[in-house]
Amino acid sequence: MTIQQKQEALIDDFAFLENWEQKYEYIIDLGKDLKGLPDDKKTEENLIRGCQSKVWIDAHFKDGKLFFQADSDGILPKGIVAMLTHIYSGHTTQEILNADFKFIEKIGLQEFLSPSRANGLMAMTKQIKFYAVAFQLKN
Repeated sequence: MTIQQKQEALIDDFAFLENWEQKYEYIIDLGKDLKGLPDDKKTEENLIRGCQSKVWIDAHFKDGKLFFQADSDGILPKGIVAMLTHIYSGHTTQEILNADFKFIEKIGLQEFLSPSRANGLMAMTKQIKFYAVAFQLKN
């Protein structure tokens, strides 16, 4: 699936949920499915600045594609980072750089989050783009 197709699928999933309580539960469930990170990857280098909770994102490059692993000590941020890693993992750096994050607006996530959590979400998206730039320059 392309990044766009993954985003559209997520938008469709959220469209079936009737209220924010259900959407909140759905995000938490996504976090429960996240494999997480081994402790040796929960480093200062992988820690996302600006998040209320601790969130770590690690990336590795394989066969021309970027893959993300993530974890958080908070249930909601873990679900959010699970969404992001699902959408952007397994794609080329150029595909990631060309992609937008408009699906966040379409599912209404920013409206639902407190200002500090919205800042954390933006920090996560910036880190994913940063990894894409960094790996593009290396390869």
